Amino acid sequence: MIVAYLVAHKPGPTRKQVEEETRTLKVIDALSVDLVPRAIGYGVAEPGRIWEAVTEVKGTISSTHRLLKSGELIRASSILLQIDQTEYELAVARLEANIEETQAKIKELAEDEENTKRLIAIEQRSLDLARKSLERKLVILKRQAISQDEVDREEKNFLQQKQNFQRLENTLSLVPSRRKALNSALAVQQANLQQARIDLAKTTITAPFDIRLSDVNVEAGQFVRAGQSLFKGHSTAVTEVEARFQLEELSRLLSDRMRERFQPGLGSNTFKQLFKDIFVLITLQSGDWVAEWEARIDRVRETVDFRTREIRIVVAVDNPYEKARPGVRPPLTAGMYCRVELLAPVRAGSAIVPRSAIHGNKVFTVDKEQRLRERPVVVDFAQSEFVVVKSGLQAGEPVVVSDPSPAILGMKVNLVPDKSLRKHLIDITNPEKTE
Repeated sequence: MIVAYLVAHKPGPTRKQVEEETRTLKVIDALSVDLVPRAIGYGVAEPGRIWEAVTEVKGTISSTHRLLKSGELIRASSILLQIDQTEYELAVARLEANIEETQAKIKELAEDEENTKRLIAIEQRSLDLARKSLERKLVILKRQAISQDEVDREEKNFLQQKQNFQRLENTLSLVPSRRKALNSALAVQQANLQQARIDLAKTTITAPFDIRLSDVNVEAGQFVRAGQSLFKGHSTAVTEVEARFQLEELSRLLSDRMRERFQPGLGSNTFKQLFKDIFVLITLQSGDWVAEWEARIDRVRETVDFRTREIRIVVAVDNPYEKARPGVRPPLTAGMYCRVELLAPVRAGSAIVPRSAIHGNKVFTVDKEQRLRERPVVVDFAQSEFVVVKSGLQAGEPVVVSDPSPAILGMKVNLVPDKSLRKHLIDITNPEKTE
């Protein structure tokens, strides 16, 4: 009975109150910033123009410019080297003498023509007199007043006069062909003289524009042959950098209306028209030292790399040597490996979140009751470490930036603001260098 009583009045097990589990997640408010869309590429600086000095005539170098050394700066029209001109001056003098001789022969021929015409007039008169004399004697012969021998002598005299007249006529008829031959010879000699003068001018090599010398390997007294490369000159007027950019990077620099017109294969003029508002900055960095140059888009290359889908854009810096500042910025010269940055105009009020907050086409947010919610968003583009949200999210709304896996919608969360991430986003989106 005692045992039955104890069992019947034994207290039941105590019930433990179940508490809802809470997850701790890092969050950040969606930032609204004045965003500068950027695209970054890299390339090696090259001169805008490269002139290669090649000899067009052979000879011995008689003199050179005192600064004819690799790396030296030379002004336009400066005489760089001189090839011995003696042989070419003699050729010019010889041809000039031949031309004078031919011109004298042409003048002599003209005088001969005039003299021949005057002689023909005289011979014509003599021939007429001889004909009349012969005709009179033939009449007298019919009367048998003179002998046949006298008539024969008169006829012989007439034929001789006629022969002289014909000889002069033949001489006069040959004048045009002789004049034509002399004029042709004169034209050939004048052409040869012009070529000789050109060859003479080619013995002097001058700088076609302001250049910086490269690969110089000549000196005075050296014999050079025609077609031999002497040195190169890099233009100091323009320096170019060919940088590669992804299509997506370039597209985000444009407005929605401009993006519809942007496609691979655009000509340089159309491309520059689309990107006319883009600011170009070239940066050279070595350790803590940084140098920058403002540049312009010069042209776009003709093909897209089929492996990387990159477009090659050539940007140019005008007068890089004039923009040099000792100790701050050197002249942009060939061989420098540079970063090329394209910066679009500022887009005020852009909503951005870290890349880690995007999961496909949605983000995780927290409602007023601190419960996990899912929000679909439309991403405009991604840049650097953040994403620009086009719609679906307002600036200032909390966004989960840590991994909520497993993500249970509606679960209670404990919010921890990620201040360092927020500061980092503000720093990297700060619109620097927009001028």
